[in-house]
Amino acid sequence: MAIGLIILPLITALFTFILVFVSHVTNARRNRKKAVGFFHPYTNDGGGGERVLWCAVRAIQEESPDLDIVVYTGDHDATPQSLMARAIDRFGVKLPSSPLVVHLYNRKWIEETTYPHFTMIGQSLGSVYLAWEALSTFTPSYYFDTSGYAFTYPLARMFGCKVICYTHYPTISTDMLSRVQQRSSMYNNDSLIAKSIWLSQCKIIYYRFFSLMYGAVGSCAHLAMVNSSWTKSHIEKLWRIPDRIKRVYPPCDTSGLQVLPLERPAETPAIISVAQFRPEKAHALQLEAFSTAIKRLDSNLPKPKLQFVGSCRNNSDEERLQMLKHKAIELNVDEYVEFYKNVTYRELVGLLAGAIVGIHSMTDEHFGISIVEFMAAGAIPIAHNSAGPKMDIVLDEDGQQTGFLACTIQEYADAILRILRMPEIERLKMAAAARRRAARFSEQRFYDDFKDAIRPILSR
Repeated sequence: MAIGLIILPLITALFTFILVFVSHVTNARRNRKKAVGFFHPYTNDGGGGERVLWCAVRAIQEESPDLDIVVYTGDHDATPQSLMARAIDRFGVKLPSSPLVVHLYNRKWIEETTYPHFTMIGQSLGSVYLAWEALSTFTPSYYFDTSGYAFTYPLARMFGCKVICYTHYPTISTDMLSRVQQRSSMYNNDSLIAKSIWLSQCKIIYYRFFSLMYGAVGSCAHLAMVNSSWTKSHIEKLWRIPDRIKRVYPPCDTSGLQVLPLERPAETPAIISVAQFRPEKAHALQLEAFSTAIKRLDSNLPKPKLQFVGSCRNNSDEERLQMLKHKAIELNVDEYVEFYKNVTYRELVGLLAGAIVGIHSMTDEHFGISIVEFMAAGAIPIAHNSAGPKMDIVLDEDGQQTGFLACTIQEYADAILRILRMPEIERLKMAAAARRRAARFSEQRFYDDFKDAIRPILSR
């Protein structure tokens, strides 16, 4: 009797919830607008993902001008005018018209700080709640995810949307699983877990379970565009929809940078690093490699400067930036290190124009837009020997080396010294080959491939 008194209200509440949910979704489907809704909660992150967002918006505006463009953002100060201005100021992308804006007020549910443990599944489920807010506020005909929130796809389908995504990297990959199995300590595998056999086994089970869920939700996409060969191979294994997956290299600013002269000022050679101040970008490794190279540099050569250029998404990134500044002081190289936060596109071009080396150290960087920009600008790249840089970007062009790949601090330091000691004729030859290679990843190439991919979906 007592159990019945408890169960009956629960069943009633569940039944009521289902009725409300179905009614809400049915009404939303009925009131769908002829529009493309871009789910991009951080429209001020300043990274390659934001460049893809604005180039994708422009491509659809050019391909289907009759469709409205809506951007779902958690940045409350964003307006149609400010986003349009940001696209051109930060990325040089001129939109034919300003997008509509839908503000999201529950972005905290996708913040990594909200989930100290089980971060991946926490953020993934949180994204579903945020997508519910977005789609309930404005239901478009096409739901376009440009931030990698695959768990939102089944919900978007329930709302009657065609689901399109541009995936920069898989939320989980076999590489991540193998690192846990090998008990390697990294930014996404705490040293406490890596040292424990039992905890590592628990995490392996968690990862495998998450992989199955990720594969199921990802398969709901009507069209999945991916940014590199590495990402494509992983997404095909996980989502198992090979006929709906298209590789579309991200838009890299090669035309504007390729007009820069390859010659550089000889007095103070500049080494530039362009990346958000996120843990996976491994800025500390670059700093240590630079310190090692400085100590070994020939006395007759000028001391280089290392320029960190990036943006901060949140307080954690701000703290990481301050830690880098303190580390530069600890390594006694602070007088040779410069930090540039949230620079404009014009300022970035100016910095690239003075650099002879571009350094990037993220392991399994899915593609690496900044590496292509280094090459287009005439800065010889030093990138991590994995994923996108290894498979797509830092490859020989017409039989000529275009840059260097490295893994360890020592290998990065060796590559820095190789370039600093390089005769000018040899450096110019390598920089020219790198520039030719970068032309393969132009913004125009993105527009052409992107439009070819979306045309069949938009015409349905």
